[in-house]
Amino acid sequence: MTPGQAATLGAVVDTIVPADDYPSGTEAGVLDYLAGQFGRDLADLRAYYGAGLDAVEAEARERHGAGFPELPPGRREELLRALESGDTRVPWPFDAAAFVETVVGHVMEGFYGDPGNGGNHDAVSWRMIGFEVGD
Repeated sequence: MTPGQAATLGAVVDTIVPADDYPSGTEAGVLDYLAGQFGRDLADLRAYYGAGLDAVEAEARERHGAGFPELPPGRREELLRALESGDTRVPWPFDAAAFVETVVGHVMEGFYGDPGNGGNHDAVSWRMIGFEVGD
């Protein structure tokens, strides 16, 4: 993943799971989870993610004249919602809606999954939803 793709991924993650009373997706370790998964279970999706993140960046530049990470949170959310509905303005190498759906699923895994898998640092999302691990 290029530095630009990594910056776009971080902004996408924090758009899907923004900070509120609890940490954002990146603060909760979703990027750590994804990095680990790209070396294991998601290894076959590295090129897919790279191409999709490049397309998200191109969409942001086409629509707003700035890179995705530089957009204000509301604009980022608006753009992801448009892509989720299949509304694209630049050529995509595959279905944009399917890409967004895939990323959202993986972000949820990293945010809500077992902290032993690299994300959900300090079980922050479990505390947020009141989940307690039994002894």
